[in-house]
Amino acid sequence: MSLQANIIVITGEASGDAHAGRMIVELKQIAPDVTVKGIGGENMRSAGAEIIVDFSELAVMGLVEVLKRYRYIKKIFNQIVALLKVDRPDLLVLVDYPGFNLKLAKVAKKLGIPVLYYISPKVWAWRKGRVQTIRKVVDHIAVLFPFEVPIYEKAGVPVTCVGHPLVDAVQKTLTIEQAKTKFDLDPEHRVIGLFPGSRRSEVEALLPIMIEAAEQIHHHHYDVSIVLPLASGLDVEVLKPILKKTKLPIKVVVGDFYELTSACDAIVAASGTVTLEIALLGVPHLIVYRVAPMTYRILKQLVKIPYVGLCNIVTKKSLILELLQDDVTAERLDKELSRLLTQVNSKAAAEDIRQQVLTALGPAGGAQNAAKQVLTMLT
Repeated sequence: MSLQANIIVITGEASGDAHAGRMIVELKQIAPDVTVKGIGGENMRSAGAEIIVDFSELAVMGLVEVLKRYRYIKKIFNQIVALLKVDRPDLLVLVDYPGFNLKLAKVAKKLGIPVLYYISPKVWAWRKGRVQTIRKVVDHIAVLFPFEVPIYEKAGVPVTCVGHPLVDAVQKTLTIEQAKTKFDLDPEHRVIGLFPGSRRSEVEALLPIMIEAAEQIHHHHYDVSIVLPLASGLDVEVLKPILKKTKLPIKVVVGDFYELTSACDAIVAASGTVTLEIALLGVPHLIVYRVAPMTYRILKQLVKIPYVGLCNIVTKKSLILELLQDDVTAERLDKELSRLLTQVNSKAAAEDIRQQVLTALGPAGGAQNAAKQVLTMLT
């Protein structure tokens, strides 16, 4: 398709960069002349977008944590507003990150710039009033989950369920034995993955506890190797002061995320999109999360669903163990990871969870469907 158009895409975290990157790849295949710029990371950059600000500058989780960096985030916001005014795009595509992006949508609305919101704010979990804000400032919303559609239809928001891109993107290409060989891991060892998240605040809150648990496991299960993926957008310098405090040999791996995940016998992971990817690869795991105590007290009052893990949310079942806040201790992680390592049915249970999650996620072709929605709005 020959189409001369200029779009701006805004993401604020690793998962958003990954989703946007897949969408841009599909968009470029259909309409290669569309130019893309905005806030993103390596996924968007490799897809052909011009990155004005790296999303890692915005990747902060928690109300208290955001307040600490408010001035800097506001500076970036003003920079993007100036860009919208000077380099007026044909379409603004906002990817998740609602605290920042809904404010940007209001500006775009005043400027007469069409807005596509890709990946809904979690209005089904908390802050349902955002639906009315979205109705006023967003021209169309592309959601990932089928259960989100009636929420927006009821509010009169134009909505399309494009499907979750991970249904297509997550493919297991190596057996666990092949994956261990690829990363030079002892084939006789069981492998534990420490996945502390993609934000500095997550890593600083969770990784020390994960390492302490791994030390305890290593003490009573000598045939164990420990791996840690460096999340997209996260500087390795964030890890170094934490890793310096342990004598435990931890293999830090950059890239090859799905292959590294496939090498693991058990994983402890920060809540987020990554837990969906782990589940779709059929790897036994548990979910953990910690934020500032004040943030947690506020969120506990606001969040209206019983789960934080995406697998549990989409299936409406407690499939994956979730440990939050004060329950995230080295002793508890030691116990639960050891259980996943030693249970005879652990792998079979993980495969059953994979099938249930796939069924709940709905249609395939998510990234391509999102790209088609962009083109619909451009043409």
